[in-house]
Amino acid sequence: MRRRVSLILRYVLLVVLAIAWIFPIVWIVLASFSYNDTGFVSTIWPEKFTLSNYIGIFSSKQFPFVHWIGNTFFVAIVSTILSTFVTICVAYVLSRLRFRLRKPFLQIALVLGMFPGFMSMIALYYILKSFNMLNLFGLILVYVGGAGLGFYVAKGFFDTIPRAIDEAAEMDGATKWQTFIHIGLPMSRPIIVYTALMAFIAPWIDFIFSGIILSSTGNAKNYTIAYGLYNMVHSTKGTSTVYFTQFIAGCVIIAIPITILFVIMQKFYVNGITAGADKG
Repeated sequence: MRRRVSLILRYVLLVVLAIAWIFPIVWIVLASFSYNDTGFVSTIWPEKFTLSNYIGIFSSKQFPFVHWIGNTFFVAIVSTILSTFVTICVAYVLSRLRFRLRKPFLQIALVLGMFPGFMSMIALYYILKSFNMLNLFGLILVYVGGAGLGFYVAKGFFDTIPRAIDEAAEMDGATKWQTFIHIGLPMSRPIIVYTALMAFIAPWIDFIFSGIILSSTGNAKNYTIAYGLYNMVHSTKGTSTVYFTQFIAGCVIIAIPITILFVIMQKFYVNGITAGADKG
């Protein structure tokens, strides 16, 4: 009897947590379809459903949402490719090779990883400004430049692969690069997918660095989605409520690619993060 009561209480707690987590998502989706010309949406179920918010955000001349999507997609794709390559290479080297200063580097990287990235954003701004790179390419450089410090999970995954496989390949005449390409990479598909997903999500939803770097361009067509949507409700006085429902529609749109990626890659994502946590 006691076990049954405990089980019921656990399920009740899980249901409550699920409702608390799902409710904001449901409200945002419903609000994006609501007709409201007075500003903020204060009801859960819209009185009138409409697609005008989605049509308005795509057809707006003042806020070039299509350009924002294109810019963000370009930055996310390029950053994902380069960041994943850098992270996997660094993780594989630190897992497989033994060289001088390896342990001090691991310790220093661990300490640096404890500091939030936005602490360096002022310094990065002036560095990029001196090179005239306050643009999308400068933003990509920021994302890729810090990718190497995110190697710990990938390194943990590579540590789970027996070193005897590498030794057997080297005995057959394979170089370390050939071993990495033909053995390491094919066996590390889950962690590659996990690393790529994390590398894609960061620039797709980032607001802090994009706001700092792109704020001085003065051209709204050069913004990313996160910073563009922020400007939609904050740049002009009196428009924060006028464009609120379109802002919500934009939030729903940018959530769709991430949701699709997680649904498709969920198996690899779970395998990558669990296997990478086995060893440090």
